[in-house]
Amino acid sequence: MAETYSFTVNGVLRETEEEKPLLRYLRDDLGLTSVKDGCSEGACGTCTIIVDGKAVRSCILTTKKAVGKNILTVEGLTEAEQEAFVYAFGKVGAVQCGFCIPGMVLSGKALLDQVPDPTEEQIKQAIRGNVCRCTGYKKIIEGITLAGAILRGEASVDPELEKGDTYGVGDRAFRTDVRDKVLGKGEYVDDVHMEGMVHASAVRSQYPRARVLDIDASAALALPGVLAVLTADDVPNNKVGHIQQDWDVMIAKGDVTRCVGDAICLVVAETEEILKEAKKLVKIDYEPLEPVRNIHEAMAENAPKLHPNGNLCQSRHVTRGDAKAALAKSKYVVTQSYCTPFTEHAFLEPECALAFPYKDGVKVYTSDQGVYDTRKEISIMLGWDPDRIVVENKLVGGGFGGKEDVSAQHIAVLAALKVNRPVKVKFSRQESINFHPKRHYMEGTFTLGCDENGIFTGLDCEIYFDTGAYASLCGPVLERACTHSVGPYCYQNTDIRGYGYYTNNPPAGAFRGFGVCQSEFALESNINLLAEKVGISPWEIRYRNAIEPGKALPNGQIADCSTALKETLLAVKEAYDAHPGRAGIACAMKNTGVGVGLPDKGRCKLVVKDGVVELYSAASDIGQGCATVFLQVLGETLGLGREQMRNMGANSEVAPDSGTTSGSRQTLLTGEAVRMAAADLKKDLDAAGGDLRALEGKEYFAEFFDPTDKLGSDKPNPKSHVAYGFATHVVILDDDGKVKEVWAAHDSGKVVNPTSIQGQIEGGVLMGLGYALTEDFPLKDCVPQAKFGTLGLMRAHQIPDIHAIYVEKEELLPFAYGAKGIGEIATIPTAPAVQGAYYAMDHVLRTKLPMENTFYKPSKK
Repeated sequence: MAETYSFTVNGVLRETEEEKPLLRYLRDDLGLTSVKDGCSEGACGTCTIIVDGKAVRSCILTTKKAVGKNILTVEGLTEAEQEAFVYAFGKVGAVQCGFCIPGMVLSGKALLDQVPDPTEEQIKQAIRGNVCRCTGYKKIIEGITLAGAILRGEASVDPELEKGDTYGVGDRAFRTDVRDKVLGKGEYVDDVHMEGMVHASAVRSQYPRARVLDIDASAALALPGVLAVLTADDVPNNKVGHIQQDWDVMIAKGDVTRCVGDAICLVVAETEEILKEAKKLVKIDYEPLEPVRNIHEAMAENAPKLHPNGNLCQSRHVTRGDAKAALAKSKYVVTQSYCTPFTEHAFLEPECALAFPYKDGVKVYTSDQGVYDTRKEISIMLGWDPDRIVVENKLVGGGFGGKEDVSAQHIAVLAALKVNRPVKVKFSRQESINFHPKRHYMEGTFTLGCDENGIFTGLDCEIYFDTGAYASLCGPVLERACTHSVGPYCYQNTDIRGYGYYTNNPPAGAFRGFGVCQSEFALESNINLLAEKVGISPWEIRYRNAIEPGKALPNGQIADCSTALKETLLAVKEAYDAHPGRAGIACAMKNTGVGVGLPDKGRCKLVVKDGVVELYSAASDIGQGCATVFLQVLGETLGLGREQMRNMGANSEVAPDSGTTSGSRQTLLTGEAVRMAAADLKKDLDAAGGDLRALEGKEYFAEFFDPTDKLGSDKPNPKSHVAYGFATHVVILDDDGKVKEVWAAHDSGKVVNPTSIQGQIEGGVLMGLGYALTEDFPLKDCVPQAKFGTLGLMRAHQIPDIHAIYVEKEELLPFAYGAKGIGEIATIPTAPAVQGAYYAMDHVLRTKLPMENTFYKPSKK
């Protein structure tokens, strides 16, 4: 007779005869979707619950081990507790992508039950098992602190803040998604279940490079509950790719794999349990081949060709003036080589998609960064008119560039069309780590010159990127690395050569900073060496060269009126000067929008319905908060409160294409489209005496496009991008060499939501610190060696004191109330500032990331 396991969940006695992870029981049997599956390895904390008063990760506790225990999820909190956390997390800005938040709430609740008035250090220790990749933890710590004060009766909930009677540009607006994310009610793709839904997963290559000799799925197909096994023969066009269609949907029999993430076949089964068993039964015969491990092997004369046109994926040559002559005449010249690693995005929500037959085609729920891009790639794969494919974002649990390429979406569609049922494809954490594109590994040599006063004269550099098995966004990322390698300064002689090579490593593509994290680390490190030669401080040399409004950037673009790099330098000067021998400094610029002559457009449609303005724009909110920003722009233009406006989400069937959430573009480009459409609505609203109901059913559409000039334009002063953001970061070490403080001053134009921008800066800084000091992505013969728990992600107890500063000028760009993006630039200056701080301390130039011989990675000697 089967054993029965009984325990209490949220006050209700539960029984099951099945022994399995408690995470799976809570989600699958009880439908408690606040309990998130971030890794199923006990490493991320998204599945945190409270068991007998203690915060526990439910993926490592089984139903058998839970017998007799009292279990609490967010759904079981009292109404007072729920309201306290919703208000506190919303007020301080603790919620971005939201995937980690229910786990954070329960870790906070478990602490507050034991220590009603905890210190900051106690909160950091309580949530050290919960990873957040968005916020930098600071706002979460503040949220738990405020929730505790509310529950003690020392602070109160103000319902008017969430209601948002004033919801305009510059307001500390309560984000629209806070309540759903804090309480775990908002739907991520994996939270969705449909009638008749089945499951699919790919069998992936055991080898980075091997010929597939045979695929035998007969044993899998014989297993009851297995519906289909698909191979490359089942794919109408077996290629996808964001820009270059070079990525095989599945590797065909007789063809050669390019990385361990490659799919060989796709198994579809009634349940996840059957699916797991069936995948083991598929037999694949391989002929292992020697992999191409790195850039140097890829460049070798006798290297095997990984793609038909060879191993050089992309190249760029960016020139202006005469760098060679300028450097020859320079008083001081520094030449140095640098190396930066692959980096894993480590977003908290693994890739997931749910596809189902729909009208005369297919619909897919996704977690991605551009529903129209996903639609395009699926249409190429199927050979269909794109209109037959509908792509809709559910909540997106982080992206940072790692969800720009299709991953689960296209194979879910293939399976759904094959079995004519809804099909969910969900990546395991290791599958995600092995499959999706990383930040590019870089090797670069930079030569920078200046005159006797430290004024820059010219730059020559050569940049090599490892783009891994597939192109992804190699071209645009390499281009940004080259165009931004000059930094935000005033000089006109540059010669920059960039090359991206295919290898058998996991692919590399978009990642927050988009190539600029690599090249700016090198440039800013060289600047410190030049300052030393001139005999001035690293702050002073940057200030002397800093771009100002009306002056020409090294690409020739005239800096616009909003440019405030010098203001960011002044904002951190006191902190820098106060810590001689312990402070490092770095500046950065980052483009807003795709630019370089491409048709980059923001679009918005407004519909008046039942006295509410519905906002339609297919701009993915991946946690950065654009869904709220658009409503603030709308509210500012129309004078409406939050309850009179509704963002309808990213859905290709009903919302206009607003491009990818990438390149820090949505706030400005789509924000301006929202403002334009709202201005048209405002005219009619004024004519109707302010009565929205008088405009019932009316629609308003706007498209914003500000043309730019292509790379290499022969104009004297080409316009490369609509706008640039600027930043200066100062990193301060303590006597042990631990990062004690970071001062991060940013020019993002007009700040739409001061609360949100602080969280974006703090999260970006912490990501930059990880890049500099702790994160690595080790490979052995092209096979990833890291698990989620060994990536080196910084935890709450490791964070320094981050001071997020934003600089606003009176003169602003005329678009989107003067707003510029913040998402990417927040990460860029941190690593070189860390390098500068260590150089100031011990005079050792650390040219590789993550840096060695630091508090975080002691010398290997």
